[in-house]
Amino acid sequence: MTSATVTAHEYRGVPAWRRNLRLHGWTIGVWLVLLAMVPYWRSLSQQSFEFDIQALAIDALPLCFAAMAQAVVVISGGIDLSVGSLMGLMNVISAKHMIGMSFREAILFSLVILLLSALAGGFTGLVITFTRIPDIVVTLGMLFVWYGVGLWVMEIPGGGAPQQFYDLALGSIGSTQVPGAMVIVFAALVVLWLPIRWLRPGLSIYAVGSNRNAAYLSGIGVARTRVGAYMLGGVFAGLAGLALTATAGIGDPNSGSIYTLNSVAAVVLGGVSLLGGVGGLIGPIAAAYILTLSKTILLIRGTDPNYAAVYQGILIILVVVIGGLLSRKTHR
Repeated sequence: MTSATVTAHEYRGVPAWRRNLRLHGWTIGVWLVLLAMVPYWRSLSQQSFEFDIQALAIDALPLCFAAMAQAVVVISGGIDLSVGSLMGLMNVISAKHMIGMSFREAILFSLVILLLSALAGGFTGLVITFTRIPDIVVTLGMLFVWYGVGLWVMEIPGGGAPQQFYDLALGSIGSTQVPGAMVIVFAALVVLWLPIRWLRPGLSIYAVGSNRNAAYLSGIGVARTRVGAYMLGGVFAGLAGLALTATAGIGDPNSGSIYTLNSVAAVVLGGVSLLGGVGGLIGPIAAAYILTLSKTILLIRGTDPNYAAVYQGILIILVVVIGGLLSRKTHR
């Protein structure tokens, strides 16, 4: 009996609201935690609400995309430890070549960046599927490969982009106070993920992540689906690299180093099972904001930055461990 059959049998006769609560309860809970943190954060800050929301959206933008990249791969049953270094590589490539470009040229070049990152992710997926080496081993190796290429492209931080490109992430939408960085995240979610999620490619990603053997017997191309998941993850990693360029203003091959573990933590906190086949991208986005906000709160409270990093590291470890234990319990 496949997992889909088990799920259908489990929820047969269950009211729709209760079924949705079971399926999406974790995601709803994560967003409620985020909303609950906002009043406390605001009570510590002396800045205007608009300024704080803008700062949070800008700070969380690269992590949101990194979490989305990681989530797609984890849902398919894999894991990508090269997300951070691929982000850094796309960051230095964009910053090196965008300097001196017009805004229109920078936007067109951004599409090239997304194509390159998709091909890079697809290459990682091909290596995994053809060699049958575990994802964690291959992606750990690719972490060093992409980092080395990034150093070759740009040895020291530098480069830049047109001011209008920065304004996409640093500014607001029109005359409103809605942060552009926040709009970009949800626009990418709607354009890149939602259409795929409810079509055959998305259903195949969930099926392969849930049970590869059952997916194969159902006629799903397991290898093709896994490569496609890594390619889509590469697109989100490319967006994360562009976000680093827009928010930091320069390229730095080390810029993505902190995002690999953070992306895994955001995925687990966002309700994506490390065993695959469960979760979505809405939860990891909320988790990315929670992790960013927790760091901001510690700094506002005057916590030493070194200790703040330790506390956040402990939080990340606890989230990953608890998420792993819950995943094992759920899949028994």
